[in-house]
Amino acid sequence: MPPRRTAILALVVAIVALVLLAASGFGYRSELWTLRTAFSMLRWGAYLGVVAAIVALIGMLTTRPVGRASAPFAVALLLALVAAGLPWSWKQKAGNVPPIHDITTDTQDPPTFVAVLPLRATARNSATYAGDSIAVQQRAAYPDVIPVQLAIPPAQAFGRAREAAESMGWEMVAADSSAGRIEATATTRWFGFKDDVVIRVRPAGVGSRVDVRSVSRVGGSDVGANAERIRAYVQRLGA
Repeated sequence: MPPRRTAILALVVAIVALVLLAASGFGYRSELWTLRTAFSMLRWGAYLGVVAAIVALIGMLTTRPVGRASAPFAVALLLALVAAGLPWSWKQKAGNVPPIHDITTDTQDPPTFVAVLPLRATARNSATYAGDSIAVQQRAAYPDVIPVQLAIPPAQAFGRAREAAESMGWEMVAADSSAGRIEATATTRWFGFKDDVVIRVRPAGVGSRVDVRSVSRVGGSDVGANAERIRAYVQRLGA
């Protein structure tokens, strides 16, 4: 095949791969197709990305002279690597974290949801904590996810906890100062998954203790998203 046609083929396949990658999340968020279809599109996008990368590499190696003639292949290779690399990185990340979707700073007495429960009526994952079956996995994978101790009274700590939650961009569901409980819903960027968060503020000596729990509505594994969310929140709370 002439270099020009090979370059066009590589570019077209790479672009199709990127379209599948982008459409998988957009379509699921827009309720155009199911999660299974979205994951299938993601997988095929990655496959096509690999094919486009191979075609582009062959074209670059066989095109002479090297320079302007090989530029289209370089562009195709870059696009292909993005299409194949993103799903691959997600898969690698999923393989390095435990297959759990309920993370909390207190595995012995996790904060409970109240106001969020009606919103989870059709959720695949239960809001009931599974106990030691996931607590052991969490402590091994995320030893840094622990309660936050604040040297301020509970009322003041509650206000700070609420401000930090609002700054995270979550959808606030409830803030019960008398119970020391804040509930919110976070939406992931790519697929628009809904993960619910509950924050509990309690007295602790002369100060306060803040516990956080983040639970996904769908998916056996959260690919580390809930732990990352809690870490980000704790950092804002401390700041």
